[in-house]
Amino acid sequence: MLIKLKPLLLLIAMFTGGTLVSAGQETTRLSLDQSIKMALQNNTNVINSKLDLKIAQNKIWEITAMGLPHVDAKANYQHLFTVPTINFPGTQLSNTKVPFDATTGTGTMSQLQLQSGEYIYLNSVAGASIELGVPNNISADITLSQLIFSGSYIVGLQARKAFFNLAKQGDEKTRLDVTETVVNTYHMLQLAEESRKILAQNLENITKTLNEISEMNKQGFLELTDVDQLEVTANTVRNAMNQIDSNLDLGYRLMKIQLGLDDAVKLELSDTIESNDLLVQSSMQLMAEKFNISQNTDYKLLETNEHFTRLDYQASKLSFLPTISGFYNHNIQLNQAAFNFQPKDLIGINLSLPIFSSGERIAILAQKRMTYEKAQNTSKFVSNSLNMQASQYQNDVKLKLEKYLNQKKSKELSDLIYQRTLEKYKQGVSSSMDLMTSQNQYLTNLTGYYQSIYDLQGAKSRLEKLYNINPDYSKK
Repeated sequence: MLIKLKPLLLLIAMFTGGTLVSAGQETTRLSLDQSIKMALQNNTNVINSKLDLKIAQNKIWEITAMGLPHVDAKANYQHLFTVPTINFPGTQLSNTKVPFDATTGTGTMSQLQLQSGEYIYLNSVAGASIELGVPNNISADITLSQLIFSGSYIVGLQARKAFFNLAKQGDEKTRLDVTETVVNTYHMLQLAEESRKILAQNLENITKTLNEISEMNKQGFLELTDVDQLEVTANTVRNAMNQIDSNLDLGYRLMKIQLGLDDAVKLELSDTIESNDLLVQSSMQLMAEKFNISQNTDYKLLETNEHFTRLDYQASKLSFLPTISGFYNHNIQLNQAAFNFQPKDLIGINLSLPIFSSGERIAILAQKRMTYEKAQNTSKFVSNSLNMQASQYQNDVKLKLEKYLNQKKSKELSDLIYQRTLEKYKQGVSSSMDLMTSQNQYLTNLTGYYQSIYDLQGAKSRLEKLYNINPDYSKK
């Protein structure tokens, strides 16, 4: 009974993430809206999506700050084991002649004889040594820089909004995915719970009938085979209930993961299954909706990606332009040498002009242009695909609705047939084989009925996600 639901549960588990939030041992009753709200607060995918939004906000400021003034400070310590020195030779008049030394450049350079016969000598003498540095020195400088012109920065400013929109659209898509998963799981649990109730009632009726025919067998009115046959039917229902119990346990565990609840929490559903009239009405209204592709999240993401590739192409074009920046530098030295020609304050402009790159920039530009063309082609293709998908999903809802109506009628008829066969069996008009056949027919149609409800709700959920016409869930 409802064995087909188990693969659906496993499939949901593969695409579901969640964080664990301790909630104690109390029973938590949740409606569908409450479940979605909780999932949009605690689900891991949603939490990470919110972090992506914050990352995008900081990235926007990072791009903006590239063109604002930057101040950098730098300090440096250096030690010279040998300080270089220099001396400047001088001249001196003397009556003493000094031999000239070509290595040091000192000694008598010229002489002059006076009338008295004395000689006066012009001697070159060594000057005082002057150190060109200091053994230990600490210097610091502060640089203020400002970007004046950059093609990449201009494109970066244009891309700020697109970058944030990309993160925002990704967050919207994540919320829609989580919402769809929670809705499907909730509906599946509803159907499983309802199916179990009906099977429990059915088993109660079978058990009551079994007791009655057991007494009739003891009195000799019925054969033991009839009793055994009905016991087999009861066991079949019990096995179906056990399977449903196993599916429910797995389903509730999956729901807790999706909602971010601890596994120890006892979870119950407060909403009842959508009534027949409401289910049919909502399905008809959805099929009447027109598809607006501009509201589709996947298409919006694709448009943003196309915008990014266009900006990237523009940035490659602007890479041929120069980059200009200005700067101001102030330098301080704690220990200065006797001769220090480094200026304390300096202002200037940096110009970087690309001249020749052997065709590298041209090749990059061609790649960016073709990437942009690919993005345009993809947008056109996906646009046609989404329109076709919308038509397909609408037809799917229509088919699932027709199947649901047929299964509903089959379930009602098989129930009537079973009840009539049961009465005939009690009266001895019908055989145990007829009763088992009608019982199996009823259980099969009951399974098909609930499966048709699940399929219809799933088809509706897919179409609503494609249309993005159910924003209330994603914004709660």
